Amino acid sequence: MIDDLDLGFDEPERGEKGRHRRGFRKGKSGSGGGGRGKTFLALLMALLLLGGIGGGAFYGFDRIQNYFVTPDYDGSGAGEVTVEIKNGALIADMADALVAADVVKSQKAFIEAAEANSRSKNIQPGTYKLRKQMSGTNAVTAMLDLKNKIVNGLTIPEGRTSFNIYKLLSEKTKIPVKDFQAAAKDPEGLGVPDWWFKRGDGKKSVKSVEGFLFPDTYEIPPKSTAESILKLMVNRFLSVTGEMKFADRVQEERKVSPYEALIVASLAQAEAGNKDDLGKVARVAYNRAYGEFPCNCLEMDVTVNYYLESIGKPTKSSKQMTAAELDDQKNPYNRKLPGMIPTPINNPGKQALEGAMDTPAGKWLYFVAIDDKGHSAFAETYEQHKRNENKAKEAGII
Repeated sequence: MIDDLDLGFDEPERGEKGRHRRGFRKGKSGSGGGGRGKTFLALLMALLLLGGIGGGAFYGFDRIQNYFVTPDYDGSGAGEVTVEIKNGALIADMADALVAADVVKSQKAFIEAAEANSRSKNIQPGTYKLRKQMSGTNAVTAMLDLKNKIVNGLTIPEGRTSFNIYKLLSEKTKIPVKDFQAAAKDPEGLGVPDWWFKRGDGKKSVKSVEGFLFPDTYEIPPKSTAESILKLMVNRFLSVTGEMKFADRVQEERKVSPYEALIVASLAQAEAGNKDDLGKVARVAYNRAYGEFPCNCLEMDVTVNYYLESIGKPTKSSKQMTAAELDDQKNPYNRKLPGMIPTPINNPGKQALEGAMDTPAGKWLYFVAIDDKGHSAFAETYEQHKRNENKAKEAGII
C-alpha cells in the first residue's frame, strides 16, 4: 500500500501557531533551486504510483500539486494596483493583502520569497503601487523599492485646535473642511470610547473630538475620507495613551477622571513656553481648579482664545483682550468660572500628557515667562508672583 511507502516528504515548516512571522527561519526555503527539484521528483514519484492505481487517482492532482509546488506567478506582472499594508502587519498579513489584490498568486509564494530575502524585514507599512500577477520574489523586491511607496505624509504639530487641524488636513487632501466638521460631530463614531467623557467633578459631560486628534506625522492613504482620517488620528491617541496607562494612572495618582486630566494636558500644552515646564503648568491648573485658589477658577487667557476660535473670531494676545471678552458670561470657557472647563482646548502631545499624568508636587498657583527660551518662574503666593513679574519685565519678556 502507498501508505506504507516513505517517499521522504517533509511536512511544511510553520511559524508560531501555524503563522509565519517576521523572524524568518533559515534553511530550506533559500533562493536556490535544489529544494524545488527534489519536490518535483517526489511529486513525479507520487503520480507514477497513483497512476498504477488508476485514472481516478488524478482527481486530487491539483491538491497534491499545491501541496508540493508553491503556486506562484512568473515575471514582473502587468497593469497597476495599489495595496495598503497596515501598521503592525506581519509577513503573513502582507501576503494576504497581496493575494486579495491579485499581486501574488498565493500567500506561500510571498512568504517564501520574503524568507529568502534578508532585507524583507525592512518592508514598511503604507500604500504601495504594484503590478498584478507578480512572482513572489518580484513582489518583495518591488516593496523594498521606496519608489513604489506612495508617500502622502502630513505632520500635525502639538497643541493645534481641531479647527486648525481641519484646515491643515483640507489643504493636504483637498477634502472640504465641512466634511471634517461633520465627521467630528460623532466622536464615539470615530472610535473614542464613551467612558473617556465621564467626569468626576460633577460637571456635565460635553462630547467633543478636541484632545483626541493626536499630533503626529500621518501617511494619508489614497481615497481617504474625512471620517477615515480622523479615525486614524483617534486610534493613534488611544494607542499612545494606552501604552502610557494614562487613564489608570491619572485616576489612581491624580484622583481625577481621564477626561479632566486630558483637559489639563491641553492647558499645559497651550501655556508652557518650554517642555521642561509642562508638568509644573499642569500642577498649577490642578491647584487652581481643585485646590486653594480663591476663585477655584483657571484664570487662563488661553481658554478665552479657544472660545473665540470656536465662534469664528480671531484669537488675541492677553494685552489685546477686552474686559468684556475676558469675562464674557456667555462664554463656557470663561476664565473666571469655577472648576475645570468643558473640554480640552487643543490636541496635546505625549510630553504634555505625561506632564498631566506624572505631575511634580508643588503648591504653585502662579507662573510667568522669565526668559527668551520660554522658561517660567512659579510661585505659591501672589507676592512671590509679582516679584517674578518684575524680573520678567527687567529681562524684557513682558
